[in-house]
Amino acid sequence: MSVGLISSQILSTLTGTHFVFWITMDHKLAATTEGQPIRCKAAICRKPGSPLSIEEIIVAPPMPREARIRVICTSLCHTDVPPAVYPRILGHEAVGVVESVGEDVTEVTKGDVVVPIFLSDCGECIDCKSSKSNLCSKFPFELSPWMPRYATSRFKDLNGEIIHHFLSVSSFSEYTVVDIAHLTKIDQAIPPNRACLLTCGISAGIGAAWIAAGVEPGSTIAIFGLGSIGLAVAEGARLCGATKIIGVDVNPEKYEIGKKFGLTDFVQSGESGEKSASQVIIEMTGGGADYCFECVGMASLMNEAYASCRKGWGKTIVLGVDKPGSKLNLSCSEVLVSGKSLRGCLFGGLKPKSHVPILLKRYMDKELNLDEFVTHEMEFKDINKAFDLLIEGQCLRCVIWMDK
Repeated sequence: MSVGLISSQILSTLTGTHFVFWITMDHKLAATTEGQPIRCKAAICRKPGSPLSIEEIIVAPPMPREARIRVICTSLCHTDVPPAVYPRILGHEAVGVVESVGEDVTEVTKGDVVVPIFLSDCGECIDCKSSKSNLCSKFPFELSPWMPRYATSRFKDLNGEIIHHFLSVSSFSEYTVVDIAHLTKIDQAIPPNRACLLTCGISAGIGAAWIAAGVEPGSTIAIFGLGSIGLAVAEGARLCGATKIIGVDVNPEKYEIGKKFGLTDFVQSGESGEKSASQVIIEMTGGGADYCFECVGMASLMNEAYASCRKGWGKTIVLGVDKPGSKLNLSCSEVLVSGKSLRGCLFGGLKPKSHVPILLKRYMDKELNLDEFVTHEMEFKDINKAFDLLIEGQCLRCVIWMDK
């Protein structure tokens, strides 16, 4: 089948028999590859600003508490754009099948369908055991170029040069090795080109409304920035029963897109005369939104989101990432007398191993809208074209099929 820009409707049918076939083939392959290095193709980022280079690499067997997986498909995220260490295999939104496991792995076995997630969930530390946090203290989130448990790489090119990891996933490879703390087992009936969406940005947005904010039915919401994450916040707020979901963006076309995810109102940033977005939102909501979400990564917008919240109980959730060194300036007296709160959240406050399966079930139950996020699907060989679409803002999520 020639994929190219295949419609989501066609590829979304690649489940059931097709996926079981992949799993069966992986079982047969694992019999000959278990414990051995695997030679496969990967898209390598070798220097800043250059296209990814599809090359053959060697993927080492998993060490204790690790699993080697065959990547079925992977989606692109803006976080994949600016790596700091080279050469590196990017990619962190994926779904795959376990090819083999290292020693002391009991959570998954050969043939299991899994999603690797950049945020660890070890299940052992005080933070992972607590319902108050999703920030693992045993393997804290960091932009390390190595495997989290051993600080080494499982990738080499054919010349023996070490290739670095990315966000503990590195899914732009036909095979990758992932620590068990970063793997979540899922139902094999779930379409892989939908399951991969819930491994970063889409989950972060939905979780921000559901877990981090705790949006209640009847709430008013304001979302600053309507990219994939902002639209996912809208979808999460819709699921939580919010009745007024306001989107704020410079692009008026985002309003129609946002309606698919529950958006009820729209404010075009910079087009309200002398009024700021926060002033408009305060007027629209009769005093401010119950929950505001900053999804761009600009300190000025974080301030504007905070200003848009209702005094007394308003809550601002920060999902966007500004450049290093950026400062958020808030008036101390305003913080004191307003009664408002502000918090950041990573991965929407979701615990990967418990919350992601819940979201996937809600998708299978036709409650959660994931289909509208997938605007393009491509072959692995066209991954650089997919990045062009991402950087140009021409897609929400582009899914790359590794075996097409």
